[in-house]
Amino acid sequence: MMQKKRLQGRLFNVGVMKKCIGFLLVIVLMASCGEYQKLLKSNDYQLMYKKAIEYYNKGDYQRALNLLDGIRTVFIGTSKAPNIAYYRAFCNYNLKDYAIASDLFKQVIQTYPESSFAEECLFMMGFCDYKASPKPRLDQAVTEKAINEFQLYLNRYPLSGRKDKINGYMDEMRDKLSYKAYLSAKNYYQREYYKAAVISLQNCLKDFPGSKYREEIMYMLFVSKYQMAVNSVEEKKLERYNNAREEYYYFADEYPDSRYASDVKKKYDEIDAYLKNYKFED
Repeated sequence: MMQKKRLQGRLFNVGVMKKCIGFLLVIVLMASCGEYQKLLKSNDYQLMYKKAIEYYNKGDYQRALNLLDGIRTVFIGTSKAPNIAYYRAFCNYNLKDYAIASDLFKQVIQTYPESSFAEECLFMMGFCDYKASPKPRLDQAVTEKAINEFQLYLNRYPLSGRKDKINGYMDEMRDKLSYKAYLSAKNYYQREYYKAAVISLQNCLKDFPGSKYREEIMYMLFVSKYQMAVNSVEEKKLERYNNAREEYYYFADEYPDSRYASDVKKKYDEIDAYLKNYKFED
């Protein structure tokens, strides 16, 4: 019985301590909120700047950003202006507002090109757009923008320690662009829009010669040209069968052991039979 009472007493004390700690935390948070609200309305811009940096270093990026937004025009032309621009960009980055962050990093570079932040901000401009790059099926304008920005960085800082990392990001994004182009061309092919498929597939090979989908792209291009010949009006058959045969040679030369070899050879035999029976006049 005594042990039970002691245990109950201990549990009671623990409960009281938890409530006290919780109460103290509430008081601290309320005090902190009160201090922050006063700062927002303050005219003590030096203090606002100091506290904004403190909030940033603590990982409270939204409060830091709000304070920096409130004082950025006050410090234009002063030594603190580049710092404010730099921290505003990083606040947005850490809040995952990548499009805004990229624009703000660009502003730092344009406004303070000689700043010690310039190289890092140029990298971050591309990195933000890399982070904002959408899934392959969506519009890839931001992906192309990121590639261009990274290339600009490499042109300006060819000996940078970030070079290998950036090349990895660029390869990843080029693969994404390649995949999108492949999906678009394949869509035409699957819907039997062979003329449009030929144009799209040829563009894939031109724009992404090292694509991991190259074998399938070349196969679809051959089949598309074959189908165009088979379904063509008589006056265009000869030209289109010749085009299909030429495409066969390209494919067979590059992929002699292709998984598509059987189907490709069967279609080539049909092409060859047609062309052999075609009568040429002297």
